[in-house]
Amino acid sequence: MSNDAADPRPWFDSARSAEERIELLLAEMTLEEKAGQLFHAMITAGPGGTLADAEPAFGLPSNDAFIGDLHMTHFNLFGAQDAASDIARWHNALQERARRTRLGIPVTISSDPRNHFSDNPGAAILSGPFSKWPETLGLAAIRDADLVRRFADVARQEYTAVGIRVALHPQVDLATESRWARQLQTFGEDAELTAELGAAYIRGFQGEHLGAASVATMTKHFPGGGPQKDGEDPHFDYGREQVYPGGQFDLHLVPFEAAFAAGTSQIMPYYGMPVGTEHDEVGFAFNKSVITGLLREHYGFDGIVCADWGVINDRPIMGHPYPARAWGLEHLSPHERLVAALDAGVDQFGGEFCPDLVVDVVRDGRVSQERIDVSVRRLLREKITLGLFDDPFVDVDAADAIVGSEPFRAAGEAAQRASITVLTNQPGASGAPTLPLPPGLSMYVEGIDSAVAGAYGTVVTSPADADVAILRLHAPYELRGTPFEDHFHAGSLDFPSDVLAHVDEIAAQVPTIVDVFLDRPAILEPIVHSTAAVVANWGASPGALLDVLTGVAPAQGRLPFDVPRSMAAAQASRPDVPFDTENPLFSFGHGLTL
Repeated sequence: MSNDAADPRPWFDSARSAEERIELLLAEMTLEEKAGQLFHAMITAGPGGTLADAEPAFGLPSNDAFIGDLHMTHFNLFGAQDAASDIARWHNALQERARRTRLGIPVTISSDPRNHFSDNPGAAILSGPFSKWPETLGLAAIRDADLVRRFADVARQEYTAVGIRVALHPQVDLATESRWARQLQTFGEDAELTAELGAAYIRGFQGEHLGAASVATMTKHFPGGGPQKDGEDPHFDYGREQVYPGGQFDLHLVPFEAAFAAGTSQIMPYYGMPVGTEHDEVGFAFNKSVITGLLREHYGFDGIVCADWGVINDRPIMGHPYPARAWGLEHLSPHERLVAALDAGVDQFGGEFCPDLVVDVVRDGRVSQERIDVSVRRLLREKITLGLFDDPFVDVDAADAIVGSEPFRAAGEAAQRASITVLTNQPGASGAPTLPLPPGLSMYVEGIDSAVAGAYGTVVTSPADADVAILRLHAPYELRGTPFEDHFHAGSLDFPSDVLAHVDEIAAQVPTIVDVFLDRPAILEPIVHSTAAVVANWGASPGALLDVLTGVAPAQGRLPFDVPRSMAAAQASRPDVPFDTENPLFSFGHGLTL
């Protein structure tokens, strides 16, 4: 779908320069219309690609009210849709609604990652029709920058087919604290590998230069979110401190330097507040020495800076109250927090929809309209560069053919297989290694659909009747008591005693292979000692796993981080220092070939 006729409003005239179009539009905008640009809220799509009504459960206004009443044009698509054409149809309806406003400013849609395999129903539903690849840690386990760029290019084609033009990723934090909950979306513990793969990721989404075929990347979380005190996450007040006992603040900047060189269009600061550094002990979104001094002035970054979601207002999440992540500034009002973030250099506020606060602080003189214009110019410039003012619409009929196409799905499945990492492979009774498994075995399986396993052997219901057992486990984490907190896999890396006892019981009856979804580097030593083989995955289907275990596909993966030998070793390591765990059970780069 495209514009039926040229829009007479001069900022839609592509013959003019981008700067001229921006200034013409800016001169026409009211303060309220400018204020709306500074917010990047969650949004839902209606059934069948229609505009959505208000969502009281999430506190969201209707799609129409977002655009017509709040003058907002930046949205993070929340939830899942069954068909790519439904997303495309909804996107076009939203653009049509935006075009009917006084100024006609087109909408920019963003998304969290949608292209990763998961057997978690809540996570898997998000991928919906999109091709399914391993998580970012799995891409790091493959260690192939060309493959990462191909992945990002595939995701770019799928995103643009449905109208998603901003990726709220990559996450180039270094996973230097083994207990931290956010490692799965990183490239692991090594700064140089993260820099190389992160830059390839950005180039795959954006191209060599941002343009009409690009998806802009919002690289996060500046200046590096990995060094969390006790591994706790700053989504929560008990995890608000980032600490640097090893003095490695600058090391965490290395991947961002590569991102700047690759041309990342946007940056997201994290929630954490640095402790014991030269910078102010306030959350990074409010930290002027970090945003203006380091990011803007030292690195010369002139792209969009978008604060992480929910730094201004307290808001319930999944039915439970949570404070704004305004660490160090909890005592301030929402108006005062907004002023502090704007003063620090932030352009936009994620997860918020309160333009009235901007109007208030400008009208009472706490923020100048000129300061608001600086950020609005950046936001409008990106829309123009992405081609949204020229033609924001997508081809609904083409969306289903592009998204999740057979070549894209095959490439994702190949990457799943390539990422699987064999950690141990003990000799069996014959003296030969357990893996690869010979054909025709009887198998006892847990965590694998028996119909899938049946293509690789005879599935039996008792370990005593099997030639081999294959168990799929998830790295352990602590339940914290609310659904939102439990979404973050934090706390002890030790498997519960009942899980270890169950593995031992099976392994005592039959040679046992354990596959662990290693979203954090779990304490594997007890499992290693009792089993015939241990492998790790970061998002791989049962079929992908079994292809590797049976030798249909080669084992290629390599660990993207160290695996500690014990919780004591994990606790003793310094959160900001990579490879600081004493005598790790498995080191970065470990992986056996079959």
